[in-house]
Amino acid sequence: MTLHRRQILQGVSALGLASCCQPVLAHLPQPPKRIYKTLKIGMVQVPGSLQEKFAAAKEAGFEGIEMNAPGMNVEETKQAIAATGLPVDGSVCAGHWQVRHTSPDAATRREALETLKRALRDTHAVGGHTVLLVVGHGDDGPEAEIWSRSIENIAQAVPLAAELGVHIAIENVWNKFLYDHEGDATQTAEKFVRYVDEFQSPWVGMQFDIGNHWKYGSMGDWLRALRHRVIKLDVKGFSRAKNAFTKIGEGDIDWADVRKALDDINYIGWCAAEVGGGKLDRLKEIAANMDKSFGIK
Repeated sequence: MTLHRRQILQGVSALGLASCCQPVLAHLPQPPKRIYKTLKIGMVQVPGSLQEKFAAAKEAGFEGIEMNAPGMNVEETKQAIAATGLPVDGSVCAGHWQVRHTSPDAATRREALETLKRALRDTHAVGGHTVLLVVGHGDDGPEAEIWSRSIENIAQAVPLAAELGVHIAIENVWNKFLYDHEGDATQTAEKFVRYVDEFQSPWVGMQFDIGNHWKYGSMGDWLRALRHRVIKLDVKGFSRAKNAFTKIGEGDIDWADVRKALDDINYIGWCAAEVGGGKLDRLKEIAANMDKSFGIK
């Protein structure tokens, strides 16, 4: 078991040895950060090349960036990574709102599957480890039908995800599926838990969006219910009072409970901003809002 610096200091302080041990402790590994900040490439509205956009995101305080896949130029992306040192931590699956795994049309589902597989390959090629996926839409049929239909389709990509080491990260969105779109704020994540578990694979989890379902339930409780299934986070603000999305940290999300829930489930990993972007000053504002909301120092 690895002891962190703080734990060792507590032990040696009791023996009066802290001061003499400082030179050694300075070289011990520091405790890991809980949240690593990333954002969607479309939010970076800095003019110029992809490399310049990567550089701006890094200057703004982000530690990674999410691309769109398929759709990104893999070689150009690899060059931007090499030039700036900013990694691509994952991607967003292109076209998943329009070409859906829940579609009643078999040809459409085949296209959705091929798109997902290509997204997994392209993401792996640039060093990313997640592909965010909207699994479908409740308008495609009765819940029981689209539940089994989408799982059957997506499951065909799981062996490739395992082979490449890239997770399929399901996002909770307003798609009228796995929650009651006309319901109130007392809903739970129970359906999301059962849906993810049906894949029976560690390569399928949740890219849990903290703001998306605050209208429908407690984000802290949803995180506690999803537990290990949360492999990544998305974040935006939401105001129940205004029934509208907001900047991160604005609105009325219970951030104290969100932070406690992340502690409760021992979440350490990436969190992607998903709000209106802009140029460098706006990107810095977003990074600062994330720091404040998550208590990042």
